[in-house]
Order: sequence, then structure tokens, then C-alpha cells
Amino acid sequence: MTKQFKMPTKIITGVGSLKELGNLSIQQPLLICDPFMVENGTATKVVQLFEDNQMTCPVFSEIIPDPTIEIVTKGLVEVIKYQPDSLIALGGGSAMDAAKAIRQMVQTADKTTELQLICLPTTSGTGSEVTAFSVISDPANEGKYALVDERMIPDLAILDPELTVSVPKNVTADTGVDVFTHCMEALASTDATDFTDACAEKALRMIWEELVGVFNEGDDLALRESIHNASCLAGIAFSEASLGICHSLAHALGGKFHIAHGRANALLLPHVISYNAGLDLTEECPSLLVYQRIANLLGFTAGTPKATVHAFISGLNRKLRQLDIPKTIGECGLDLERYEAAIPEMAEKALKDPCTLTNPRKVTQEELEKIYKGLLRGGY
Repeated sequence: MTKQFKMPTKIITGVGSLKELGNLSIQQPLLICDPFMVENGTATKVVQLFEDNQMTCPVFSEIIPDPTIEIVTKGLVEVIKYQPDSLIALGGGSAMDAAKAIRQMVQTADKTTELQLICLPTTSGTGSEVTAFSVISDPANEGKYALVDERMIPDLAILDPELTVSVPKNVTADTGVDVFTHCMEALASTDATDFTDACAEKALRMIWEELVGVFNEGDDLALRESIHNASCLAGIAFSEASLGICHSLAHALGGKFHIAHGRANALLLPHVISYNAGLDLTEECPSLLVYQRIANLLGFTAGTPKATVHAFISGLNRKLRQLDIPKTIGECGLDLERYEAAIPEMAEKALKDPCTLTNPRKVTQEELEKIYKGLLRGGY
């Protein structure tokens, strides 16, 4: 079976790299961000770079967490109004995902339109600045849709760690674990290649070794730069290899109960590793060796493959505790009865999620429900 690997996004990295935005051949920019980027002055810094070159830069600042179809439509109206040649997405995954969906709608409606997409991530988590993925919410159906299209891949990503210094500790933890999950799922994906593995393995080690450090020392620019680069590397990996059921389950859980995406992944990941590695089976399943290899990469070894994965999950749980991440649904403050009643519906949505297609172990709705139930008690 043939596979492919491509990296169409140009990446500029390093402290102060935001200023490179002023050196690009842009004539009519439109900045897309959330209201906080305006309030904290970051949007003004971006606009100023264009004003220094005698250009105006309109701002669409209505992006919300888990952007909805309605927000994307509002952004489309702004594009029609200003007719930009470039969209500048400033923020976390929500701003970038919305911008990608907006550009996709514009170019689908008029295939002759050339609309450059430049991403300026302000969190180190989603990797959206280099991926073909966009996650859009549908509040009416209490769900999230993972859209996948190569035409959504951004043209340029500028990774300036100075944009991430003000990120709160809890967001640093949640987004960092999202990066770790991207690495895990890209490595275990049925579409993984040597090329995606190279990016995922590097990012996996960087996150494992440095996330707790940047969680505790958020103003350390060297750590911020490392985590920011790891997030992008993980994005490169999963954009090509795709993901697995941890993300499928997290999409449905977040859509229903509005838990931050990274936190949802953190809750689910130990349970998903246990399931995918077949720790519940008497026989060894093929994907067990994948998780043994991942555990070995992070320094975990034991007498058998299963014992090695058990040791790794225990180590992961210790790491999550260091990041103040809850282990159960109850610790997240959700109503347990409402959560339990929603499990069949969430499992059905997760089963249909595109990320499930590349999960290393075939899964049923009943098995997905069992994983969700595991979040009621913690452990794995």
C-alpha cells in the first residue's frame, strides 16, 4: 500500500518572529481573532505591523471557544465585505479553525479566489497552524464536526513564543496534553509512516520532558519556544497520519459538556491507551507493541510488553497530577447522572468521527461507552 507525506506550510519560528509579518507581500489583510486578543493588545501589535507599511487591517474579533457554524458564517460576511487577499488567524485553535473554515467556504464558492491563510498561534496545543483539520461546533445538536480537507492547510505559520507567555497555567496544561495526545495517536495511527513518526517522536519527548517545567515557569521563553515548536511538530504528524478514538471521544464529550478539548483528552488518554494496547485481553493484540515502543521512547521498561504499558500509564497519571488535571468527570464538576445518561449518544457520535477510522484497534459503540464509564471512577 502506498502512502504519502507533504508539508505545504512554510514555518517561521523564534522569539520576535512576529515582526516577519510586516515583510510579507500582503496588500489587503483581514485579522481574525477572539475579543481577548483585542483586549490584551495583541491584535493591536499585528495591526500596527501593517499600518507601519501604510496598510489598513480590519479586525473580525467575534471568535468564541469551540467556534460555531454561525461564527464561521459571520466571518464569511466580513470576507465578502473587505475582499482581503490574506486572512491572518491570531489565537488558539478556535481562531485558526474558524479561519480555515471561512477560507474553505470562500474558495468553494469561487474556485478562482486566491486567499492566503497565515496563522499566528498564541497557545501551544492544537497544531492547527499546519493541519488539514478544522473542528466546528453545532450547538443545536450538541456536537463537534471534525472537518478534514487538504485545501484548509495554512500557507504560513509564525511561531513566536512571546505570544504564549501570558497563557494561564491551566490552559498551558490542557493544550500541552493535547499536543501529547496528538503525538500518541499519530504514532499509533494505521496511517502512520516513518515521516510522521519522526515528527511525533521528537514532539512526544519534548512535551514529556518540558511541559511540567513550562507549567511552573510560564515566563521562561526557552521552554515556551520548545513547547510551541513541539505543538507544531505534532500537528505536522497528525495532519498526515490522522488520530484515533481519544480525539473522537473528546470531540463528543466537549461538544456535549463544553469541557476544554485538551482536558477532555487528558481525562480519556489513560483509558484509551489501556484499550488500544489490549490490556483487557488475554491474548496480545498487534497494537500492544506500538504502545510498548512509545513507552520505551519515554524510558519505561518492564518484564513484558503489557507490564511496560502499565508502567507507562502509571507514569502518565503521575504527570497529569503534576499538571493539576482532574482524573474523573466528578472532579470536573459535571452532573454525574446527566453525564451517564449522555454516554450512549456521545459514543454513537464518537464512532462516526473521522478520527476513529485510523484508530489502531477496531472499536464498537459498546466499547466506547465502557471507556466513557471509566471516567466516572478514574483509574484504568
